[in-house]
Amino acid sequence: MKVDCTKGGGLTISPFCLHKARVVAQIRFLPKWLSARNRRNFNIGLRDALPAIVATGTWGFVTGIALVKSGLTEAMATFMTLTVYAGSAQLTALPLIESLAPLWLIFAAGLVVNIRFLIFGAALQPFFRHMKWPKRMVLGFFSTDISFVLFMGRYGDSKRKGSADQLWYFLGIIIPGWLAWNACSLLGIYLGGFVPASWSLEFAAVLALMAIIVPLVQTRPMAMCLLAAGFIAWLGQPLPLRLGLAAAVVGGVVAGVLAERLQSPRKRHDR
Repeated sequence: MKVDCTKGGGLTISPFCLHKARVVAQIRFLPKWLSARNRRNFNIGLRDALPAIVATGTWGFVTGIALVKSGLTEAMATFMTLTVYAGSAQLTALPLIESLAPLWLIFAAGLVVNIRFLIFGAALQPFFRHMKWPKRMVLGFFSTDISFVLFMGRYGDSKRKGSADQLWYFLGIIIPGWLAWNACSLLGIYLGGFVPASWSLEFAAVLALMAIIVPLVQTRPMAMCLLAAGFIAWLGQPLPLRLGLAAAVVGGVVAGVLAERLQSPRKRHDR
């Protein structure tokens, strides 16, 4: 029996076909020698990350286009996207590369933009500290904002840390995400010139990321964290080297911690 994956002959994907795509991805992605439990946790991570992978791919495609339009050759852009797994750092470095800025300044700008991963790494350390440092370095390279949000949303309050279930769930998020990013970024590098500017893909990427983040805001501290970070990022737009982004991360964390501490005495008082 043949199933039509569109509605009314258009391009809208039906829920059945989306579920079918998830099943196919889960079945074909993993090797057969992997244990059933690890496969299951990997598939759960992949399932949770699928909406984010759409946003990641869109953002990667936009970044690939930006790399080539900045003046980099296709070979240089390919090398950069495969070795620098950080879209914000790439976009920050591009105007500095165009202006022939010193190499130390380019690296410093990338460090400032990605300084938030120090906070992410510190939060993830209890879950992976039992692993040898080279393996932890590999996990750190493949980590993203979305992988951190999804992982902590599922295991952040877990009393048991460092289980194989947590590792394979995390791998189910970061591995497909890395593949999607690089595949779409390479498409942007080599085919982006055929995409009309009127499509505004960069705006679509932002909307896709918002559609993932907003439903995760389920508590008051999380809401305060999001509002504070957004407000500080908006105020910090004129700052050089995208320092507003680093300030937004710090401000969001501080706002979330303060909101949680203010909420805790109320809970104890209500009891």
